[in-house]
Amino acid sequence: QVQLVESGGGWVQPGDSLTLSCTDSTRTLTSYAVGWFRHDPGKERELLGAIDWSGARTYYGDSVKGRFALSRDNAKNAAYLQMNSLKPEDTAVYFCAARAGFGIFRQTEEYNYWGQGTQVTVSS
Repeated sequence: QVQLVESGGGWVQPGDSLTLSCTDSTRTLTSYAVGWFRHDPGKERELLGAIDWSGARTYYGDSVKGRFALSRDNAKNAAYLQMNSLKPEDTAVYFCAARAGFGIFRQTEEYNYWGQGTQVTVSS
C-alpha cells in the first residue's frame, strides 16, 4: 500500500505559481496511477488531473487545462502538480490519490489511497 503525503501548499497572490508534491513513504508509487483533486467546502470534490504510472499519459479537467501541469518522478516516488496563473477560485484543499493500474482514472471512487491534503489559498 502507498502512503501519500502532499506538501507545498500555502498562501499565494493571484497570478502566482505553486508546485505541490505528492510523496510515498513506502516507495511503491511507481506502480500506481495518480490523480490530483481539490475540495472547497460547499462544493464537490473536483478532479484536476490524472497521470498514469509511467508519466506518459495525462488528463486535465477543463477548469485547469492550460494552467496546471502534472508530472511524476518515479525514481523519487513522487508526483507533482504545477499550478500557474492562480486565481482566488483555486483556493481549496488539494489532495493526491493513487490506485494500482496502467490507465488514466477520472473518477473519485476509482482511487483507493488518499493523502491528507494541503491547503492552497489564493488571495491578495
